[in-house]
Amino acid sequence: MMQNNQSNRPQDKPIVKEEQAIILDYLENGYPFEEAAMKQPIVQALGTSHFSVLELIPKRGIPLKHHQKVYIGEGKREEIHHIKGRIPLEKLTGTAHNELNTAIETIISENEARFVEFFNKAQPLSMRMHQLELLPGLGKKHMWEIIEARKAKIFDSFEDLKNRVKLIPDPKSTVVKRILLELEGKDKYKIFTN
Repeated sequence: MMQNNQSNRPQDKPIVKEEQAIILDYLENGYPFEEAAMKQPIVQALGTSHFSVLELIPKRGIPLKHHQKVYIGEGKREEIHHIKGRIPLEKLTGTAHNELNTAIETIISENEARFVEFFNKAQPLSMRMHQLELLPGLGKKHMWEIIEARKAKIFDSFEDLKNRVKLIPDPKSTVVKRILLELEGKDKYKIFTN
């Protein structure tokens, strides 16, 4: 009897794919430090689902601009030829670094319910640590205030959260800071990024 080798292999971590990305920088003539023969147009972008920092190869002759949203999924792509791969934050150009906060804020604003849901569903990580405490500036006092408020009624927006939990002046900027920490690799826990 033949055995299926795939069933004996340990399961790999699923590959998370982005469907869309926001352009952080478009280098029409490639990176300035590359040899002329190697130069090709490059796009540095941020995935809108998992905040993957990506390097993309655009199609020739297609004009692109900062903050433009482009489709990078498996289907027919209009602007992007292919995904070159993920890149570390250190490889971002100065322009891309400057655009990163704005891109993150745009993604959060367009998907507010997804991020508010985190405040409604966050759970303990251990006996001493709660997911809410991973957010910059939130300690035990904030955590308990959020938990008590959501027991009464789940939060339906950042504004609702801000109004009902007085110690959190700007939940959106707190989430932005957390995403930046995760992208910088400064914490082993990943709440919002892959």
